[in-house]
Amino acid sequence: MSDSQNLRPAILALALGSFAIGTSEFAAMGLLPYFAADLGATEPQAGHVISAYALGVVVGAPLTSILGARLPRRRYLAALMAFYGVMNLLAAILPGLAVLTGTRFLAGLPHGGFLGVAMLYAADALPREHRARGAAQIILGLTVANIAGVPLAGALGQGIGWRWGFALPGLLALISAWAILRLAPRVGGNPDARPLDELQALRNPRVLWLLAVGAIGFGGLFAVYAFLTAAMLATTDAPGWAIPVALAAFGMGGTLGTWAVGLITERLGHIRTAYISLATMGVTQAFAAVVVGDWVLMILSSFLLAAGSGLVIPLQTRLMDVAGSAQSMAAAMNHAAFNAANALGPFLAGAALAAGWGWRAPGLVGIALTAAGAVVLTLAVWQDRATAAPEGCA
Repeated sequence: MSDSQNLRPAILALALGSFAIGTSEFAAMGLLPYFAADLGATEPQAGHVISAYALGVVVGAPLTSILGARLPRRRYLAALMAFYGVMNLLAAILPGLAVLTGTRFLAGLPHGGFLGVAMLYAADALPREHRARGAAQIILGLTVANIAGVPLAGALGQGIGWRWGFALPGLLALISAWAILRLAPRVGGNPDARPLDELQALRNPRVLWLLAVGAIGFGGLFAVYAFLTAAMLATTDAPGWAIPVALAAFGMGGTLGTWAVGLITERLGHIRTAYISLATMGVTQAFAAVVVGDWVLMILSSFLLAAGSGLVIPLQTRLMDVAGSAQSMAAAMNHAAFNAANALGPFLAGAALAAGWGWRAPGLVGIALTAAGAVVLTLAVWQDRATAAPEGCA
């Protein structure tokens, strides 16, 4: 992997897979009312489709890491993306709510494994001092999906049927799988690897603490974002176009923020950047709470929320240093942790709303979760120092 120039087409193929994943995951939330009505389900029942995907991510992260331990990364990534594409197409074709829920669970299985190992692949393609930039290039696929892929899937879903909202990312995923096989170099893989060795990552305290930072600290972002549209509708007289603009602003902020955090991580290191990310998230969540009721400022807050949420980059690159031989498992579980945050944040924000805290509650919950993430990060740093001290004395 010394010639990073030759790997750019491969990284683009991987970023297309990331784009397909981002489109499928986020478009499904916007399509929920449409497939609920078409399938004769209530919205809470249809919500199980969203939850099934998140559960699939959590289950699939360790499972795919074990099954793919001996495969070259090129074949492993192409296989995961092909499976993802097929499951999305089946979701678009097959009838019934139960089948849709099942196919969405299966679609979630390769999510963490693909994104985690794709980030490893892109990071390894660059010199050590530029690894964060390589990882950021993969995550950019997710953020750009919120600008282009999600609105397009939503427009297709509303205009010609919700099934097209799953068919589009399915087709993109299959194109990505083909491109990975064609463009990615035949490197990596260890046929003598013992798959269960990947489970060592789940017994490594340094890995577990970092995963906890993402699972807790990133929940603050999802606490606010999950209720952004509802808060705008309930507290403002925003015109109809304001909601899609706010969602697009979130995608643009995420794209800019991911690029910036990649550079900052290279300059300041993983831990400092993680603290900066958490501090920025707390400030933007406070701003989101303050501006509830003003739809113009709420659109701005959507942009700022995403721009300050690049925590995944420093955590992913730090995991590469502490995971030892269980790189794939740690990378995949990082994305599982962020999906756990996607469940935790909205759950707590919803509970606060149900308790009568008002529409500023998601922002307040977000601040609390982000602060808790900073505490966990501090404990992770202490764990690192405690582990390094005996090694230094040896």
